[in-house]
Amino acid sequence: MHLLKNSKWRYATKLFDTSKKITPENLEKIKEVIQLSTSSYGLQLYRVLIIEDPEIRHQLKSASWGQSQITDASQLFVFCNYTKVQHKHIDDYLELTAKTRQINIDSLQGYGDFMKQKIKEKTKIELYHWTIRQTYLALGNLLNACAELKIDACPMEGFENDKYNQILGLKNKNLNAAVIAAIGYRSKEDKSQYFKKIRKPIDHIFEIL
Repeated sequence: MHLLKNSKWRYATKLFDTSKKITPENLEKIKEVIQLSTSSYGLQLYRVLIIEDPEIRHQLKSASWGQSQITDASQLFVFCNYTKVQHKHIDDYLELTAKTRQINIDSLQGYGDFMKQKIKEKTKIELYHWTIRQTYLALGNLLNACAELKIDACPMEGFENDKYNQILGLKNKNLNAAVIAAIGYRSKEDKSQYFKKIRKPIDHIFEIL
């Protein structure tokens, strides 16, 4: 099982080799895997920013507790959830579904009404956290894709999302920086790669009822 082997290989990389960059071909593969991520109702209520500009990354580093991964990795992925869920998001999804499957959009109206009703039942706070959780599903796919390609990654919550939102101009786009991931290639100086992985025993995590 390659996934199991890859999971044992990967770790949260602390120091990246600044001389090594991800090829455009591998970057496209990672983007496609993220695109194929599962999400509630299939709506994918998020956008993913790939930050390469050195100046922007320098600004983001100051909003990330000065962590070197922000500027030293090949790319920085910023997963942004929508702060408000609008009917248009659902309507756009229905249109895409009808076009992709070549069916009449009227046949999807009932499903669209169902989604709108379920979303209407949630409070603003519930919707906000619901869309944030969707980004973590996509993040998991990025980590698995990187491990298979032998690309190192570091998922990170250690940043000030309000400052990220300001630097990246996200507020006016109905977006919020939810979680980030730096990807590239590990530095030989990163001692973390030599540490044994610490995980709870299987029987401490799982319970069969």
